Order: sequence, then structure tokens, then C-alpha cells
Amino acid sequence: MAKYDTIGTHYNQTRTADPFLLDQMWQKLYHTDHQRYLDIGCGTGNYTIALHEKGMAITGVDPSLKMLQKADAKNSDIEWTQGSAENIPFENNSFDAAIASLTLHHWTSLVDGFKELNRVLKTGGGITIFTSSKEQMLGYWLHHYFPQMLADSIQQMPARDEIVNALSEAGFEITDTDPYFVRPDLQDKFLYAGKHDPSFYLDPIMRQGISSFSSLANQAEVEQGLDKLEEDINSGKIKSIIESYENDLGDYLFVSAIKVLVLD
Repeated sequence: MAKYDTIGTHYNQTRTADPFLLDQMWQKLYHTDHQRYLDIGCGTGNYTIALHEKGMAITGVDPSLKMLQKADAKNSDIEWTQGSAENIPFENNSFDAAIASLTLHHWTSLVDGFKELNRVLKTGGGITIFTSSKEQMLGYWLHHYFPQMLADSIQQMPARDEIVNALSEAGFEITDTDPYFVRPDLQDKFLYAGKHDPSFYLDPIMRQGISSFSSLANQAEVEQGLDKLEEDINSGKIKSIIESYENDLGDYLFVSAIKVLVLD
């Protein structure tokens, strides 16, 4: 069953729609009131619901029944459907556009997932992806405290070229790429949400909503890393460690593409 079925019960509390990211998704996706949208890998539906409330006719698809039940409890007016990127249970040409937010690293195959999105999207339909890349994650200061956890996370994260090539193979043409640097007021508490506030990671409830800590992390390393992190926060050493990881790649990435080919 889906990985997120096993993530802690506090996920729905810590993973909320961030206003800035929501606005970016809206601008990159929205065209007219009459179009039909798809949120693939919707989780508990925070962004699905927020986009719906802004006027989108949007459907949420996720492999985790537990996540979908939580989404439906929050808004039963939205169609919530169990499925995966590689197996979307809708007819050909069902949607005008799709969003895939922080989900690519859970797909079994990027190419198969994008080909399936090609199938359910109309020609000219757009897809907006929000993700992180291997290259960007190498710049996270979390490496200093949780090297194996980050190595495991990076292992499952696609590289930027992998995303570009998979989209092309699946009949999409990239129209825009836009790096995202974590903002201090970020409300969606995903992996690098504590970039500017290291004490964030000392809160077990926050960690329970992050798959890297919940599913991949070596418990002994996490405990040792948290002890060292708390020590460095108290001494002030954390400031120099964070500064040593500063870079221009961005922490996450928006990729926008349109369907230009109909695949056999």
C-alpha cells in the first residue's frame, strides 16, 4: 500500500496549503472556469481544496486511501479517486490541465507517469510540476546532521535532466522552469521548511509529516543528528553551517509543460 498510509497521524496538521505556493500554482494552471483540472498525488487534498475554493473544477487522485478519506472529510464536494500517476482511472482526454506537487519521487516510473498524464490530458493541456531535484537537495544544510537520511532521499529524487527527458519522451514540451527558494513564512511543512528555522526539526510532530524522517531515516542517525543540531542552535554554530550551504540553485522547482504529441 502507499507509503503515506504509514506516515504519522499529524500529517494533516503540518501539511497545509501555503498561500505563496498556491498563488504560483493558480497562475501557472488556471485558464477558464470551464476547464477540468487534475491533482495527481493529491495527498490529503490541501492544495486541491484551496484551488477548488478559488474556482477550479478539480479532481484529486492519490494511491493512499487513507489520505483520500482525510481529503473527503474536509471537502466532499470534490471528486477524490484512488489511483497512481502510472494508472489514472479516467478516460482519454478527460482533463485540460494537471498539477503534480511533491509527488514525482513517489512514482515508480517518470516516463510511465507522464505518458499516463498525456493520455488523460487533452492536446495542448498543461501540466505544472512542483518538486525538488537531486542537484537542489545536495545544497540542503540538513546534510550536515542527517547525511544518510538525505542520501536516501536524494536517491529517490529525480534529477532535473531526468524530469526534462521523461516529459519529452511522454510527448510534452517544457514551457517554463522556475526555481523556488524556501521563504521564512512557508506554511506547508515539507522537508526543507525549516531552512530558516532549524528548531523546526526538533519538533516531533513536524517530523512526522515529512516522509524522509518518517519512512527513510535511520533512527539512530536521526537521534544523534537532532542532539547535535540542538547543541549547535544553542551555541550559535548553526549560523555558519547554514551559510556554508547557500547556493543559487533554489530549493525546489516549478516545471510547466504542455502536451504536444498524442502517443499511440
